[in-house]
Amino acid sequence: MEATKNLRKNGNSGEKLYKFFIYFVLIVLAITIIVPVAWVFMASIKQNSEFYGNPWSLPAGFYWQNFVDAWTKASMGDYMLNSVIVTALSLVILLVVALPASYCLSRFKFVTSKFLNTMFMAGLFINVNYIVVPIFLMLRDGDVWLKSHFGSSFLLNNLVVLAVVYAATALPFTIYLLSGYFATLPHDFEEAAYIDGASYFSTMTRIIFPMAKPSIITIILFNFLSFWNEYIISMTLMSSTSAPRTLPVGLLNLMQAQQSAAQYGTMYAGLVLVMLPTLILYICVQKQLTQGMTVGGLKG
Repeated sequence: MEATKNLRKNGNSGEKLYKFFIYFVLIVLAITIIVPVAWVFMASIKQNSEFYGNPWSLPAGFYWQNFVDAWTKASMGDYMLNSVIVTALSLVILLVVALPASYCLSRFKFVTSKFLNTMFMAGLFINVNYIVVPIFLMLRDGDVWLKSHFGSSFLLNNLVVLAVVYAATALPFTIYLLSGYFATLPHDFEEAAYIDGASYFSTMTRIIFPMAKPSIITIILFNFLSFWNEYIISMTLMSSTSAPRTLPVGLLNLMQAQQSAAQYGTMYAGLVLVMLPTLILYICVQKQLTQGMTVGGLKG
């Protein structure tokens, strides 16, 4: 009995030590994320003269002119509109293609289903940054052909084409996650719908997709963050000086210009403008995101 009590006491002590370690690590990670973000927000409302003192001092007031200058003089408003257009269009294209494809690959067996699943799985291991140059060369050659035959070209320096490229590069990851979720759903719902006379399309859109809402919201959030913050593809495919720029590319130009002009408040205001939409979106869909990460389908 005494030995059993000692074992239980040691086990409880070890469990408490483990929990303390986990909480300590989480707190440290939270601090390393929250402190820089909070500092950027504080720096965005400081006047330029305040940056030459203690960098950790609180702002003397709320200098909103930094945001006005970033939005108008630095053209961050135009860059944000371009990013909104590209991100929204990319998400629409991605969902229109990925949702039916994931449903078919996970719920039906046909001649090329195994091959297609293998190809999409292989796409997970291809870093997009490694294929930016081939994509650029392919589009450039396409523009040369279009210009020689029709007198004009549109593949490079085009927001719509950029959105298509974004959606295409995100397909493997999206189809992999959605297929895994769809595969966990029981077939009873579809069989009941077929008995009632529902078509494949109506069963997919009215029954399966609503059941997969948490997973779809998770996919939207992940890809929104990826498209909104993407820099390398946008900089490569929108290389013309007259081409519309997305927010990350415009932010880099702002940082370079403001560093030379020593307008740090405007530069940090631009950073806040980039971060704010992602923070707002996360706050709005936090509950659904948690469900999408933890909830699977019902087991039949």
